[in-house]
Amino acid sequence: MWAANNVGSWHALFVATGHEERIKRALDKHFDDQLKFIIPKRELKERKAGKWHLVKRYLFPGYILLKGKVTVETYYRLKQIPVLARLLKNEDGPLEIEKNEIEVIKKLIGNEDGHIGISTAYKINDRVKIISGPLAGLEGYIQSVDKKHGRAKVSLRFLGEPRTVQLGIDIVDKVNVF
Repeated sequence: MWAANNVGSWHALFVATGHEERIKRALDKHFDDQLKFIIPKRELKERKAGKWHLVKRYLFPGYILLKGKVTVETYYRLKQIPVLARLLKNEDGPLEIEKNEIEVIKKLIGNEDGHIGISTAYKINDRVKIISGPLAGLEGYIQSVDKKHGRAKVSLRFLGEPRTVQLGIDIVDKVNVF
């Protein structure tokens, strides 16, 4: 069922880990505006030499998300890209990312650059309340919070499988205003 009902649908490309940016540039150049390619990244705080730094890490290393109509012609054009491993597919053609999975990812990403920023939260007893950031409204996906390292373990489904990813989070003390 190539391209019969995948107009504007999301797909995943499996690529060589560490080559995501290079492959995305080649894809953007090769396809111009025909397809949209995103590499979801997350912002984290890491401590190096005693100082905290903000770093960007891939949300799903080895994957590039593709949005658009994938035809047989498009598929063979994708296969011409060096180091591109494969377009994930099933017996019916290109494997579409489920709507509920992509909705959560799109909410986390927020903007179109594929960047997941750091959320701000406060803790009440054993519960975490997100004040702002990409995790706002997604508290049910949070498994645990590591206040010391500024990370939250978040459970997501991606390509039909549960995945646990760490996202940046700032825990602040709740301020009561009278």
